Amino acid sequence: MNPFQEFRERFIEQVPEYLHLSVESLYMIYSVLVFLVILLAAWISNFLVKRFVLRFTRSLTEKTKTKIGKYLLEERFYHRLAHLAPAFVISALSSVAFTDSPTLGSLIEKMVNLYLVLIGLWVIDAVINTGLKLYQHSELSEKLALKGICQAAKIVINASGLIFILSILLDKSPLYFFSGLGALTAILLLVFKDSILGLVAGIQLSLNKMVRLGDWIEMPKYGADGDVIEVSLTTVKVQNWDKTITSIPSHALVSDAFKNWRGMSESGGRRIKRSIFIDISTIRFLDKATLNKLMKIDLIRDYLEGKIEEIGEEGKGDALSLNQRNLTNVGTFRAYCHAYLRSNSQIHQEEMTFLVRQLAPTERGVPIEIYVFVKDVRWVHYESIQGDL
Repeated sequence: MNPFQEFRERFIEQVPEYLHLSVESLYMIYSVLVFLVILLAAWISNFLVKRFVLRFTRSLTEKTKTKIGKYLLEERFYHRLAHLAPAFVISALSSVAFTDSPTLGSLIEKMVNLYLVLIGLWVIDAVINTGLKLYQHSELSEKLALKGICQAAKIVINASGLIFILSILLDKSPLYFFSGLGALTAILLLVFKDSILGLVAGIQLSLNKMVRLGDWIEMPKYGADGDVIEVSLTTVKVQNWDKTITSIPSHALVSDAFKNWRGMSESGGRRIKRSIFIDISTIRFLDKATLNKLMKIDLIRDYLEGKIEEIGEEGKGDALSLNQRNLTNVGTFRAYCHAYLRSNSQIHQEEMTFLVRQLAPTERGVPIEIYVFVKDVRWVHYESIQGDL
């Protein structure tokens, strides 16, 4: 006979007869009293764990100063885990106290199991959040955004938890409910179509590295032009250059076109593509006087000497004869632009495209296009260099 049974027998024997209570009533009073005692024991266990164990854990974490310990405290992992103590106390004591009351014992066991499932989900949520924080503060977070994947994992875990709760309430095996999901698939696809699309798109964005935190993207359809500040399961938040926030559905980034400037940032070069329009009426051959003036410019002296020699050899005579090739001011200006850019240390000289070319004439004149890449990809510095050029 366990202590609870001994207490029950003494309780029934010592109750005064003048109360005129039936045995069933006495058993009910006993059950209520014992249940209150069990709840008191559970509360005491919860108090002791939070008062001493959690305090010790917090002080130990603060001394070690590890990131994982810090994030576990922030997510209240130990606090959530401490809620398991009263559940174990209730389960252990009720299994002994209500051996003669299988119905009540079964009901308490069911309540404890439900409580354990909820606390388990709560603890797993804290673990996932802690892992996500650790990842977000590591260098790997710049390569792959895991927030959407973590949200998907939470959905799957919570859905599984719901199935376990139903199995406890209805006294059915969890496999019974898992097998029934197949029949509900078609209905779920129709009802949660947008959510499922967002879920799949969010995972695809993360795994294919289409969008990362800090990427500069442009999506005119949604008025987005700025840095990505959040990649979640169903939405991507962009902070535009005017400091407004645009939220874009994840599936839109998969189905619609958008521009990601990450390649520019990682390459270390930002393109300058500008045209200088020359009035067609001002284009002419260079005479000797003009050539002599231009020869004083160090940047194009070698170019002019080489061209004059080349034209002279081809013509076998006067290099400035109208019957032979001649230098033009527009061609010389293009050469000057090329030489000027070659002398600029802020321009990529060999690694990337370096081009100064003459395009087809337009109503605005003959365009001389500059197509080069600046070494500094930062916006303000890039604009400053472009303005100086």
